[in-house]
Amino acid sequence: MTTPSDDVTGTPAPLAPDAPEAPEAPEAVPGAAAATEAPEAPEARLARAVRAAEQALIEFEIAVETFRVEVENFSRLHHQKLGPMYARLDELDALIAEARAARTGDPEDLRKAEEARAMVLPMPGVEELFHNWIDSDGLSPEAAAMLNEQPVQAPKRVRPSDEARKLYRELARKAHPDLARDEEERKRRDAFITRVNAAYARGDEAQLRELAEEWAAGPAPAVPELSESEELYARLEWLAHRKELLTAVARELEESAIGAMLRLAPEEPDRLLDEVAEQLLAQVSQREAELAVLLGS
Repeated sequence: MTTPSDDVTGTPAPLAPDAPEAPEAPEAVPGAAAATEAPEAPEARLARAVRAAEQALIEFEIAVETFRVEVENFSRLHHQKLGPMYARLDELDALIAEARAARTGDPEDLRKAEEARAMVLPMPGVEELFHNWIDSDGLSPEAAAMLNEQPVQAPKRVRPSDEARKLYRELARKAHPDLARDEEERKRRDAFITRVNAAYARGDEAQLRELAEEWAAGPAPAVPELSESEELYARLEWLAHRKELLTAVARELEESAIGAMLRLAPEEPDRLLDEVAEQLLAQVSQREAELAVLLGS
């Protein structure tokens, strides 16, 4: 954290012992006092530091939230496009293990077959997990069509437009809770920014416009004057603590599997998904060929 310099008194240095006597000050001229600025008070410097830290924190929160939405959207597309392929690979692994166990009758092969089959048993919430691509009855028609390289409707994308991103940033800067100076105002801003985040996550540009109009029509947030130095220092400490929490959130997002994939191709995430899909399709073909050999077909 940047802290103000200790030397903020503005006290002039004393003259050296052998320095010539200072000349007399000229007579006061009307209006000359206005041209001479008084030394800046320590509280004013602290106030500027607080305002700069507040704005920096808001920009950082906007960046973290934007990346979180991108990770969430990419995760959804990842599950929608690749989930059925992973499920098919698990099913083929179970079929291969079962065919091998049926041939050998070896207890170890039987155990492996049971474990493989357990991996593809229905799980609670599986429909939600794979976004209706697969359920307890198996692959959906859309998933089967994709695996067979037949035309299939692309998964629904939730990717905010450039205008939606612009509206979100403007609203976040105007209505951010960190700009509040009392608990009541913070609660009001918290509730409003929650609605803004939800609309942005849905990519709902129309809702963001309505929220912008709502905020513009509402009461202007009070901006009380900055108080004593102790309060300003406490504010700086709180902002630093908030920055540490956000840094941890950002690090967790970046180090997640989806976040790491997104960072590999931030401009063309679809291309990365296509490449992974090709690799998975190749693995599916390999497993199917192996199963065919075991079954003797």
